[in-house]
Amino acid sequence: MKKSFTPWIGAGTTFVMAATLLAGCGSATNTTQETSKAGGAAATAAAKPFAGKTISLVTANHPWADAIKPLLPDFEKETGIKVNVESFFEDQLTQKLTVQFTSGSATPDVFMYRPLQEGKLFFKNGWVQPLDDYAKKDPNYDFKDFSPSAIGSTTVDAKLAGIPIITEQEILYYRKDLLEKAGIAVPKTLDELQAAVKKLHDPKNEMYGFVARGQRSPLVTQVSSFLYSEGADFTNGDKATINTPEAVKAFTTYGTLLKDYAPPGVLNMSWPQAFGIFAQGKVAFLTDANSLYNNAIDPAKSQVADKVGFAVFPGGKAGSKPYSITSWGLAMNAKSGNKDATWAFIQWATSKDVVLKTQQKGNPGARASVWDKPEGTTGFPAALVPIIKESAKTGVDHDRPTVISVGEARDAVGEIVQKLMTGETNIQPVADKANQALQSIMDKDKTK
Repeated sequence: MKKSFTPWIGAGTTFVMAATLLAGCGSATNTTQETSKAGGAAATAAAKPFAGKTISLVTANHPWADAIKPLLPDFEKETGIKVNVESFFEDQLTQKLTVQFTSGSATPDVFMYRPLQEGKLFFKNGWVQPLDDYAKKDPNYDFKDFSPSAIGSTTVDAKLAGIPIITEQEILYYRKDLLEKAGIAVPKTLDELQAAVKKLHDPKNEMYGFVARGQRSPLVTQVSSFLYSEGADFTNGDKATINTPEAVKAFTTYGTLLKDYAPPGVLNMSWPQAFGIFAQGKVAFLTDANSLYNNAIDPAKSQVADKVGFAVFPGGKAGSKPYSITSWGLAMNAKSGNKDATWAFIQWATSKDVVLKTQQKGNPGARASVWDKPEGTTGFPAALVPIIKESAKTGVDHDRPTVISVGEARDAVGEIVQKLMTGETNIQPVADKANQALQSIMDKDKTK
């Protein structure tokens, strides 16, 4: 009697291995009992295709990790794979991964990472396993269901370096009550935003028109949507492009809004400070990540929780083009000794069923089908859901220069806005100098 097994496939959160017994030319004296035993053994093995395997998972201290951990027993039961988990704060996580990968460690097998912060470095160093063949070989996984911009964030040199687990977009937060009282429509363009900001700005009464990140490095991700919406970008191929007319216009818009209409101290604000003063009811408009919405609408944090509205990022010359990125992904260690088992975990953790469960806990995933289900949006304010879906359609897959030396690049870009905020009126020479700095960083990265 001949035994034949079809490969295991992922279908939602259930992994199935079908075992079939093909009739051979054996003697008729083979007993039904022997056949039953053989079939039973095959079924047991098939039920847990990786029985006895152990993989290591390293996560950030992040709500997604909190949501996935209680689901791990289901995965272990279905596959026979034991998952050992360690969690670290963000900076500790990056440091730990860098040390282990530099030493050639085969662990962790799978890990959370920030694609736009360390993705290119990890990939260029050969530390992550390209996942193209894994992701596209099983039709049940439905790889095309992932947002194109989210996949763009996790793609390096045309290779899939990771799978998205957390996405975010830049949106416009606004005070519904102030706009209604002043008879102002929700701005749909950057010109309309500037006009509304100017009209509502009343510093004598501690009401400011606009706030956003003003710190040199943190502001870069948020000014990116201004760039894209004006038809600009940080780079074009191998060339830095932050001194083009479109880029200079975008930087000028962002910098002027902060210089002329933001609260005092904005030069030193990152997102906690910007959201903090918005939540105090002292600002009319704020642009920042949709993932931070709770800081604006949680009554425990916000004095204007019931007065906050959400809108798609205002359009510029090129229309509305906010960043729409993967802020966290899952990647496989290129030196893992358990690659098939590791992929089994990644496939399960990013399957439609599991993304639904983690998204219901408020973790914005990258699968369009989950966003289209009413039960997939219960973890978010109803008014925010259409904004997220629309932003994902028109968004750009990065929110900073896609280089290896991200920190240096962000400092170079941020310098342009900060110079404008501190009174520089001729911004073109500043942009030219910053462009040269960014180009040098890009050229240096080629030698790494």
